[in-house]
Amino acid sequence: MVTKRLFYEDVYQKEFEAKISYVGNDEKGCYVILDQTAFYPEGGGQPSDKGTLGAASVLDVQYEGEEIRHYVDRSLDEGDIVRGVIDWKRRFTLMQQHSGEHIISGLIHEKYGYDNVGFHMGEEVITIDFNGMLEKGQVEEIEKIANDYIWENHSIHIFYPSEGERQDIPYRSKKELTGEVRLVEFPGADLCACCGTHVDTAGEIGLVKLISSRKFRDGVRIEMLAGQKAFEFLNIHYKENSRIAVALSVKPEETLTAVEHLQEEIYQLKGKLLQLQNQKYEMVAKQCQGKENVLVFAEQLEASEIRKCADAILNQCTGICVLVSGDDNGGYKYAVGERDGDVRALVKEMNEVLSGRGGGKPFFAQGSLQGQRKDIVNFFREKDYDISE
Repeated sequence: MVTKRLFYEDVYQKEFEAKISYVGNDEKGCYVILDQTAFYPEGGGQPSDKGTLGAASVLDVQYEGEEIRHYVDRSLDEGDIVRGVIDWKRRFTLMQQHSGEHIISGLIHEKYGYDNVGFHMGEEVITIDFNGMLEKGQVEEIEKIANDYIWENHSIHIFYPSEGERQDIPYRSKKELTGEVRLVEFPGADLCACCGTHVDTAGEIGLVKLISSRKFRDGVRIEMLAGQKAFEFLNIHYKENSRIAVALSVKPEETLTAVEHLQEEIYQLKGKLLQLQNQKYEMVAKQCQGKENVLVFAEQLEASEIRKCADAILNQCTGICVLVSGDDNGGYKYAVGERDGDVRALVKEMNEVLSGRGGGKPFFAQGSLQGQRKDIVNFFREKDYDISE
């Protein structure tokens, strides 16, 4: 069933009336075929339109051969006349994205000879893959040229040349085309075979923003936004940067310098903190100098700190070091070690008696205990450990 494609006759048509030619179901759900439609079906990398048909919501629109299937959330009756309403905000945003992508791809192809070998228009961003590398400065230059082109407000030209005429037209296409071919021309920027919907003039795109570029396979993958989505992206980043500027008591254009200054201060403070921590570990360790097997209780320490402190103690004692940190309410973390020794039997017994869990290498283990402090003390007192509380 051939459906008249109103979306090609007037891309700005937001509402229309149509007769339901057929109602069917497939693996995707209930669908209707209309005698004419302004709903654009998914194709050319562009998602389908959404909107309403009478009381039904249009969830998706797809080509099935020559048919255009409108997938709806409720059944409609064959033969009925329905009013279709396009989700225009979504459609226009997609038109801005798609037209912006053409300009970027065309300019890169013209300037560097790279082909667009992958294109995906997602709900959030557009990704474009090119078969050649671009440096950061080159991407920034393309973005500037593209926006200058948009602000010059060139008119877009869409036409259907004959097969003979196409032989002399240098248009972009990912594959060899036959039959009727629709060409979309952005004069001076791009000429490409495309079945998608586009703005009439470049100025309607508003702006494009290339938000990232990174190596991908043998080329580069660029993420971009255009129009309203680009504006929303820049607005969010401006607001966040302004909030950071207020927090740092600097102007918005000075946030990077302020953050770099903070990073340097943090780096220096971390160095001082590490030095103080090492001094603290050495002070704890000196209490164990010359002793054999020791049990040491320390203030609240993180697992990494327990390991470092236990290592310092092992440099002072001659036997096994057991370092415990925590309290009766939250439980305890422990580290057990012996230089060139084997603490596995002790750790196993300790875990069984004091409701613990953990392990490690023969000479060093870490874990946690749920036993009470008095129980821990009694356990090691019976083993004749020197206890430091």
